[in-house]
Amino acid sequence: MVVFDKPHALADVPMHYCPGCTHGIVHRLVAEVIDELGIEGRTIGIAPVGCSVMAYDYFNCDMIEAAHGRAPAVATGVKRSDPNNIVFTYQGDGDLASIGMAETVHSAARNENITIIFINNAIYGMTGGQMAPTSLPGQVTQTSPYGRDVEACGFPIKVCEMLSQLDGAEYLERVAVNNVKNVKNAKKAIKKAFENQVNGKGFSLVEVVSSCPTNWGMTPSQALKWIDEKMIPYYPLGVYKDRSAEKED
Repeated sequence: MVVFDKPHALADVPMHYCPGCTHGIVHRLVAEVIDELGIEGRTIGIAPVGCSVMAYDYFNCDMIEAAHGRAPAVATGVKRSDPNNIVFTYQGDGDLASIGMAETVHSAARNENITIIFINNAIYGMTGGQMAPTSLPGQVTQTSPYGRDVEACGFPIKVCEMLSQLDGAEYLERVAVNNVKNVKNAKKAIKKAFENQVNGKGFSLVEVVSSCPTNWGMTPSQALKWIDEKMIPYYPLGVYKDRSAEKED
């Protein structure tokens, strides 16, 4: 009896992520969902720029590389060209919430039938730890060595809260992957986001509060604790929009 195995949709190759980075956890959850729904043969992932740039090496489904921030636009074209495709983007906060904000907002407003996996680790990871749109007030980064000054730089962007004001978005949920309970909840959310697309319901985004020990200057265990103590209080977990549930009520 097999107790634990690697999902078929996840490539059997070493990953390049730093020790303690939670990208690998989210990759596995996405792959498990693809396996469970039996959609690998018609799934296309979009990998833009950032730490997720090499996600195309880690999934056994078809993958497309997109310019920085343009993954939702590419996903829209792929989905509209053949609605039978199951299309997901895998994006970090610097990609989605900065240069790609327009693509994100308008794909949600149009209720494009795509799935977005959004990794929020409050920092630009791949390029060296600069302040991101989601960096916390007072957070020290390479470009905010004295902490994020909201008077000079503005407040962090809360993506789920913002997109929840759009009539078009179907499903928005924020989850985390810093403990077993949160990982299980994250998988449920990711699975629902893919099921919504399979059922033609429209735009689904799952925001995953994640760690970046290297650029946070922490050990992996310290980073997971920091998620609980700092990240989640500022970015509360939960469902921010679910039109199907609203209709049932």
